[in-house]
Amino acid sequence: MRTFRALAALVVAALVALPAGPAAAHGGKVKLTVAGDGAGGVTVMAVYADGHRLDQPVRLTLTAEGEGGRTAGPVQIEPSGEGQGFYSSGPLLSPGDWRVTVSAPAPYRSTATAQVQARVAQSPSPVAAERPAAAPREAGAGWWRWLAGGLAVLVVAGSTLLWWRRRAHPGPGGPVGLDG
Repeated sequence: MRTFRALAALVVAALVALPAGPAAAHGGKVKLTVAGDGAGGVTVMAVYADGHRLDQPVRLTLTAEGEGGRTAGPVQIEPSGEGQGFYSSGPLLSPGDWRVTVSAPAPYRSTATAQVQARVAQSPSPVAAERPAAAPREAGAGWWRWLAGGLAVLVVAGSTLLWWRRRAHPGPGGPVGLDG
C-alpha cells in the first residue's frame, strides 16, 4: 500500500510540474523579426525566445503608421508557405516609409517594431515574358541514346572479357609464361 501511495504522489507531482502548453515549454515568449518584403507587404519570422522554431501557428497582429498620418491595420497576418514561423501580410502598405508593429497575444506576449520602406511592386521584365516555352519532348525521342549506350557497354565488356581470357588461357601453341 505504501508503494502505491508513493507512486500516486509521484504521478500527481509530475502532472502538476508539466507546462501548460508549447509556449510554457519554451519560456512563454516568442521573438519576432519584422521586415519589408520589397514591395508593399511585411514579412515576420517568429521563433520561441529560446531559438526553437514554432510548433504551431500564432495569431500575429500588424499595425502600421506612415508618413502624413497614414495608418494600416490592425490586421491579422497569416503563416506563409515559407516554413514554420514565417508570416506574410501580402500587399498592404502604399509606397513610402512606415513604422510597423507586430504583436503576439497571450500566452506568447511579444511585440516587435521595425521601419519598413514600401515600394511599388515590380512587374516581370518584358524579356522574361517574351521568352518562348521549351518545346515539349516527343514520347520515346531519346530511346536510341539508351540503345547506343547499352550497345557500347556490351562491346567494351565483351572485348575486355575476350582479351582477359586469351591472356589467362592462351591455348595450344600460344605464348608460354615464365612459370610454365
